This record gives sequence, C-alpha cells and structure tokens, in this order.
Amino acid sequence: MPDTIAGITIPDTALVRDATALVREAADDTIFHHSRRVFLWGMLKSKARGIDVDPELAYVGGLFHDLGLTSAYRTTDRRFELDGAEAAYAFLRDHGRSEKEARDVWLAIALHTTPEVPMHLAPETAVVTLGVETDVLGFDLDQITDQQRAEVVAAHPRPDFKKKIVQAFYDGMADRPQTTFGTMNDDVLAHFDPSFQRENFVEIIQSNEWPE
Repeated sequence: MPDTIAGITIPDTALVRDATALVREAADDTIFHHSRRVFLWGMLKSKARGIDVDPELAYVGGLFHDLGLTSAYRTTDRRFELDGAEAAYAFLRDHGRSEKEARDVWLAIALHTTPEVPMHLAPETAVVTLGVETDVLGFDLDQITDQQRAEVVAAHPRPDFKKKIVQAFYDGMADRPQTTFGTMNDDVLAHFDPSFQRENFVEIIQSNEWPE
C-alpha cells in the first residue's frame, strides 16, 4: 500500500524501496528525515505551481541529495554535492532509467546549493532545490498550508534540526575545505572553525600569473 503524506504519495515501487533502504542504511535520522521532507516539500510546491514531476526521480533526488555527507559515500577531494549526484546517477541507471533521466537527477543534486539555476532546468532538477530551500532555509513557508506542514513534520520530525543539520554539513566537509570555494558551504566551515581562511575570488584574479 503506497504511503501518502500531506497528499503526496510515495510510489510503492522497487526503485523507491531500494532508494529508501540505501539511504536509511547510510544516513542518520537527521539526514534521512530531512531528505524525505525535501522530497515532500518539493512535490507540494511543484504541485502548487502546476508542474508535473516524475515522483520516482524526485524521490531519488530528495533522498540522495545529502548522501555525500555520509561516511559511506563521501570523498575528500570534491564537493559533497557531487558525491550524492554520482551515487544517484549510478543508482538510476542500474534501475533502468534513461541517461537523460539520471542526468536530470544528477543536476538536481549537484546544483542544490546553487541558487536560481535549477529553477530554469527540468522539473526533476528544480524539485530538489524547492524542497531544500523550504526545509533548510525556510523559504516561502507560506506556500505550505499549516495542515501540510503538520502532516509532514509528524511523519518526519525535525528535533533541533537547525543545529543538527549545520553540524552534519561541517562533519561532512571539514576535511575537504578546498571544495567549498565559490559556494555557501564555506560559511559552515567559518562558523565552526575560526582559523578557516576563505579563498578570495578577487585576490585570485589579482594574484594569478597573467602579467597585467
């Protein structure tokens, strides 16, 4: 029997069950429940905008978007977003989805910390950013009804979530600070580590090997 939360049905398919099992095993409660909420918020906001989204692809995008923060999937030499994107791409191809479908989800995860750009791409790419901006940044909460909010949070609670998610970001990026250049992720490292020195875009331009 499919699970329905706040009017959004989570598909009862092998792909979705496998995605849930994979992320449930790799992630702690904070990341898992956050990831499910991202799917739900993204689908609710897409539905309110009259945008049709493939629910299986949206589910994998939501569930895998922070997988690069987990010990099982994280690397130390690239952005955490790419770790999750690569895992999602391989997962979808292994489950028979097309190269384009897998690439749209790859983009959804790779770009979910890049404001605005995903909103101009495929619905299956934009849906993840809609969900992330709702759950982490609290953007446009007025577009979610009180009843919808209550049902989602009842199914996937967020105890002390603001503190725990920032800690999860730091734990997943602390040993790869070079990967945070040009992203909002360096805000997280600066928050926890007073010795962290951000790369400066203007200084890089002014001090590079071009002679002028």
